[in-house]
Amino acid sequence: MSIDYAERLKQLPPYLFEEIDRAKQKAAGEGRPIIDLGVGDPDRPTPDFIIKKLHEASLDPATHTYALNRGLSALREEMARWYGSRFNVSLDPDTEVLPLLGSKEGIAHIPLAFIDPGDEVLVPDPGYPPYKSGAIFAGAGIHFMPLLEKNGFLPDLDAIDENVARKCRLMHLNYPNNPTGAVCDKAFYEKAVSFAKKHDIIVCSDAAYTEISFDGFTPPSFLEVKGAKDVGIEFHSLSKTFNMTGWRVGMALGNADILNGLARVKSNIDSGIFTAVQMASIEALKHAGEIKSEICGLYAERRDTLVKGLNKAGWKVQRPLATFYVWAPVFGGYDSFSLAKAMLEKADIIVTPGSGFGKSGEGYMRMALTVEPDKLEEAASRIKKVFFS
Repeated sequence: MSIDYAERLKQLPPYLFEEIDRAKQKAAGEGRPIIDLGVGDPDRPTPDFIIKKLHEASLDPATHTYALNRGLSALREEMARWYGSRFNVSLDPDTEVLPLLGSKEGIAHIPLAFIDPGDEVLVPDPGYPPYKSGAIFAGAGIHFMPLLEKNGFLPDLDAIDENVARKCRLMHLNYPNNPTGAVCDKAFYEKAVSFAKKHDIIVCSDAAYTEISFDGFTPPSFLEVKGAKDVGIEFHSLSKTFNMTGWRVGMALGNADILNGLARVKSNIDSGIFTAVQMASIEALKHAGEIKSEICGLYAERRDTLVKGLNKAGWKVQRPLATFYVWAPVFGGYDSFSLAKAMLEKADIIVTPGSGFGKSGEGYMRMALTVEPDKLEEAASRIKKVFFS
C-alpha cells in the first residue's frame, strides 16, 4: 500500500527544534564537547516543593481518574488570583480562565475553533512555529507581519492592507518576544486592541516570557489594556517560569466566548491535565513571586556573561530586556543557516538560525541562555578563536 501524507502536513516545514535535536544527538554521539544554545529548555530542575506536592497528590487514588477538561476549580482560581496579583487583571475563574496542556497546544488549537478555509491569520515573522502550523491545520491563509529591527521588532499594524485585514479572523502577538527578545509597552497593546475592534479580529497574545525580565523592566500583559477582553485572550505558561517544560501546564485567559470555543475543541481532543500535576501547579503559582526573583537573577547573570563575551570577541550584540534569548546579527558574509552550520562544525556550538523562525528572521541567530555561565564563557571563547582571530 502506498502511504501519502495529507496536504496540510506537506505544507509544514520540518519542525525546527527536532532538526536541531538530531544535529545535537549526532554530534554528541561522536563524542564532541557540544555547548547547546539551541532549544529554549531550562537546565535547572523544577523546584523541590513543587515535586513534593506532585508526589503527595499522586499517592491519592482520586487523582488517577480522568481530569475535568476545564481543570480543577482550585487551579482556575489560583491562576485568576495570580493574574490579579501580577497584572492587576480581574478574571472570573469559571468563565475567563482555561488550563492547558502547555500553552503550545492552546496556541495550535485556537484556529480550529474560529477559522474556516479561506479565512486568514496574522502571524508574526519571525515567530514561534505553532502560530503558523496551527493556521495551516485549520486550512487558513497566512499573512506574515514582519518584525523588523527598525520598528523595535513590533509589527507595523498600519502597514497591513485593508483588504488583507478584512479576510483575517485571528492575530498572534508575542511579547516579550521569542525569538528576538523584544518587548512592548501598553501603548502597543492599546493600538492592537483598536486594530482588532476595527477589523473584527481575535487577538491571541502569547505572554509566556513575562516573568523573565531584567534591568528593572516589568513586562505588561495584553489583558491590562482597556478593551482587551472584548477582543482577545492571553496564553501563559508555567514552563519557563518554574522550570516545568516537561510537565505541560499552561493557561488561556480573557474573553469568555473565545475561551469557550477553545474549550470545545479541547474536549474533543484531550482529557485534561493529570490532577496531581494540577495540584502541584497550584503550589507553584502560590510561590510565583519568590521564584521570579530567583530566575531573573539567574538569567541576568547568564545574559551579561554571554553578551560581554561576544562583544569582547568582536561580535556586536545587544542585551535583551526580557526572555532567556540573545538575538544576534550574522557576520562574515554568512546567512543564518550557514553560520549555524559553521558554529556546529567548527566550534561545537549549537545555535538556532533566525531563518528557522520565518523569512524576516534571516540575518540573525538565536542563542538560549540555558547553560551555566562557565559554558557561556567557553562558547564566547570558541567563537572568538574560530571566527574573530
